[in-house]
Amino acid sequence: MKPIVLTFDIGTQSLRAVLVSDSGEILAKAQRRFEKPYVSPHPGWAEQDGEFYWHNICDVSNELREKSAELWDMVQAVSITTIRDTDICVGIDGKPVRPAILWLDKRECDKEIHIPARNAMLFKAAGMSSAVSLMRKISHCNWIMENEPENWKRTYKYMLLSGYMNCCFTGEMKDCTANIVGHLPYDNKNGKWLTPKDLTWCLFPIPAEKLCELCEPGDVIGHITGKASLETGIKEGLPLIATGSDKGCETIGLSCTTPEKAAISFGTTATVQYTTEKYIEPQKYFPPYISAYKGRYNPEIEIYRGYWLISWFKKEFAEKEVAEAEKLGISPETLLNQRLKEIPPGCEGLVFQPYFTPGVAMPNARGSMIGFSDQHTRLHLYRAIIEGINFALMDGVKMLEKRMGTVTEGIYLAGGGSQSGEICQITANMFGVPVYRIQTHEAAVIGSSMIAFTAIGRFDDLPEAIDAMVHIRDTYTPDMEIHKIYDKIYSDIFTKIFGKLEPLYNISKEMEEK
Repeated sequence: MKPIVLTFDIGTQSLRAVLVSDSGEILAKAQRRFEKPYVSPHPGWAEQDGEFYWHNICDVSNELREKSAELWDMVQAVSITTIRDTDICVGIDGKPVRPAILWLDKRECDKEIHIPARNAMLFKAAGMSSAVSLMRKISHCNWIMENEPENWKRTYKYMLLSGYMNCCFTGEMKDCTANIVGHLPYDNKNGKWLTPKDLTWCLFPIPAEKLCELCEPGDVIGHITGKASLETGIKEGLPLIATGSDKGCETIGLSCTTPEKAAISFGTTATVQYTTEKYIEPQKYFPPYISAYKGRYNPEIEIYRGYWLISWFKKEFAEKEVAEAEKLGISPETLLNQRLKEIPPGCEGLVFQPYFTPGVAMPNARGSMIGFSDQHTRLHLYRAIIEGINFALMDGVKMLEKRMGTVTEGIYLAGGGSQSGEICQITANMFGVPVYRIQTHEAAVIGSSMIAFTAIGRFDDLPEAIDAMVHIRDTYTPDMEIHKIYDKIYSDIFTKIFGKLEPLYNISKEMEEK
């Protein structure tokens, strides 16, 4: 019997259990869409019951086992990939101490945490004082220390969601170096925890004893326990293989393991990510992530509200299309994407900047749309959002190419937005290079399962796994005449918007804080 890998993928809005073959075929899948991806006890908060994800994993695993009984005994390994920067305080009994705090939570600390004088001087010399201050304020660990000292005292290990899931499956409080993406005292270059002697440890002063053991991609984290077997239906004793975060697994699942290939994800957060052998900072003083491809790094640029903006548009402006799509028996996104062709490239002068959520690199950013006239419709607005996300990603590609000293020869797409052929073609036209889609939009699942197959000896290395498991299904060739239009809009308008509007953003932030 050929081996099968069972891979779990936890996203912000849903969770999947997938059976994958060694040829990259999705053999069977079970999915749970979260009715409430998170709760907000206070404005800007995003929390979820700590055991919520485990209970849903148990449900989808048992559902998949029941409908794929003939395949279940062929499973030889389990892997899991999860959303990033989602934190869980775990007690010594392996149970969550408080609700998980998700990556999109916007709470901030009230008090300034002491920074040693030497560190403060070095941060100031590097021009990073403001960024450091913001980083400390938005770090969940600092908020818990400040506001919930009893919960912090009860915390045996402060873990990311990935580490907590590993613990649920195997009883091991362990996580993979390729999962450590968040506000933690972590050395991204060397794949180890920082110590108080390191310059940036003071940003996230978590004691060493509260941090879990680390392993590398492809290592066996542990084996499915009897308890986990009873709850999930997975055979006891199967190995759980360390892989990486959802974006990291997605990148290798798209076959982007060399710097001339860009992996773009049209997900809740839109990202562009590369794989490099050298440690290359995507922006000065901002580290790349450790890749799920052992020994590599992933420089990345994020657009925090990415394709969340489509959900926002649908809710606020597309009531008519939502009703029409329901009558036609299709999704509203499908209908809206079909109508993208009605609007010419450049949206007749309407340009959108998608920075709805500020980040450390752009702390005062806001979203904006300029160029309105009486000829513009809701469809212009929809296409402008698609184009605006791509313009921001173009900014990221150009920045990363400059830092890497490379030229992008092709773009490989994943995420919900990549399921639209219209959006894929727009992307090819905007970037001016071919755009590729693989055999499935479940690229993160493919990437995670490839590592697992390699770990159990089915493939000698990851390149061999990619050859066997990744297949280009669609190629979108750019229209270079249309690309010239986009290139001019990008250079003459889009790149100048932020600088011109930043003073207004600063005033808006000051008014909001008052």
